[in-house]
Amino acid sequence: MVVGEMVQEVDLVVLGAGPGGYTAALRAAELGIKTVMVDAMPKPGGVCLHMGCIPSKSLLHAAEVINTSKSASKFGLHFADPTLNVDELRTWKTSVTDKLASGIVGMCKSAGVEIIHGQAQFSDPKSIRVEVPGESAMRLKFKHCIIASGSRPTVISKLFKNPADMESDRIMDSTGALNLKDVPKSLLVIGGGYIGLEMATVYDALGSEVTVVEMTDGLLPGVDRDLVKPLATHLTGKLKNIFLNTTVVSLEVVKDTVEVVLKGKDVPEKITVDRVLVAIGRRPNSDNIGLQNTAVIVDEHGFIAVDAQCRTAEKKIFAIGDVSGQPMLAHRAMRQGQVAAEVLAGRPSSFDNRAIPAVVFTEPEIAWCGITENEAKAQGKEVGAAKFLWSASGRAMTLAEPVGHTKVIYDPETTAVLGVGMVGPRAGELIAEAVLAIEMGSVLEDLVVAIHPHPTLSEGLMEAATTAIARIERQRARDMEKAGK
Repeated sequence: MVVGEMVQEVDLVVLGAGPGGYTAALRAAELGIKTVMVDAMPKPGGVCLHMGCIPSKSLLHAAEVINTSKSASKFGLHFADPTLNVDELRTWKTSVTDKLASGIVGMCKSAGVEIIHGQAQFSDPKSIRVEVPGESAMRLKFKHCIIASGSRPTVISKLFKNPADMESDRIMDSTGALNLKDVPKSLLVIGGGYIGLEMATVYDALGSEVTVVEMTDGLLPGVDRDLVKPLATHLTGKLKNIFLNTTVVSLEVVKDTVEVVLKGKDVPEKITVDRVLVAIGRRPNSDNIGLQNTAVIVDEHGFIAVDAQCRTAEKKIFAIGDVSGQPMLAHRAMRQGQVAAEVLAGRPSSFDNRAIPAVVFTEPEIAWCGITENEAKAQGKEVGAAKFLWSASGRAMTLAEPVGHTKVIYDPETTAVLGVGMVGPRAGELIAEAVLAIEMGSVLEDLVVAIHPHPTLSEGLMEAATTAIARIERQRARDMEKAGK
């Protein structure tokens, strides 16, 4: 211990103030646990609030308004082209995040959760040292700790001919793209995952010529192809280029541009753009927090190993959110935060959720939960899948967006609902019903007999289930006829 270092003893230290961290802290305080939350950022909310989920959705809403105004001419409404004021858009985005951050501060104050802003490292399995800017360092001795340190964008340094170019504002990660310094005339997005495609959607709407490079043979690798196809078709008509099966060999900042060398079939060897967005994934923030001074186990990818109660190999230390593994989603972190806090309070809680929803907030949106057809195939599991096309949806027609479908994945024998996928407008808002159905162990009939309001997009799940039941009944009739012969 450093002489003069302030020492504070608490029941629980939550390391990280993102969605998982503040959820855990608030739940713990609610259960009577004295809690301190430590985060390096000046405002709580983590990456999700300040550099991810919320600012991206703010910009995506702006993009949607622009695109809707342009497409309204198809039903007789004609608007002048929108005039973009980047400063005002950026200010509005920031106001949204600031208000939400203030709300978290207020909730913590009401709950008695102390927030400390500073860099923290484990000194040993029972304490952390916090470097507080402008103040003396302090040591927090704890009975338990929940690590909720989040993640950061992945950067591949070998792509840069000149290492100094990594610091150029011509090269952006997701944080830089969301800062919206300006709208470049041309933008290259490296990575066809959800972050890359959401940012491609934003910058295309704001006026950039956008090219996407993806190293695999399709956008959104891992997502069922039937869900991706409507989005891929839409983006092909909107973006300047989409290069699949293509890798970026090198990046070099040359004056006010970036020269990009590509490798792939039928793609140019070199292109020049104003800016590049590197969106090739995220890595957990498990390094530089002193875990070597504990028994916490970190795997080769940087993820902390945890059990169903979110407990690490160090009995008094828990880990939640991005740092604890895939999927790296804010709502998974929030649920884990509740579990960890309840376990600490002696409650029989466990992260045993059957379905973790995922949403890609592009136009059209894609959402899914439970098992996918790709996963079922990889596991050798026999499933059925039935769709309802939104071209037959009265509500989709009235929205002038009859593109997409709802798909239900089920067990052909028991008719249990195993997974659901959707592509189309507001898919992200609709998927929660499917999550609840899977968590409750629903069968197809449950979705059919539950009355859905008409006309709404939500009817798609009922209609897909109806199709599935009809298919099962026809198959059973054929089997009985065959057996009778």
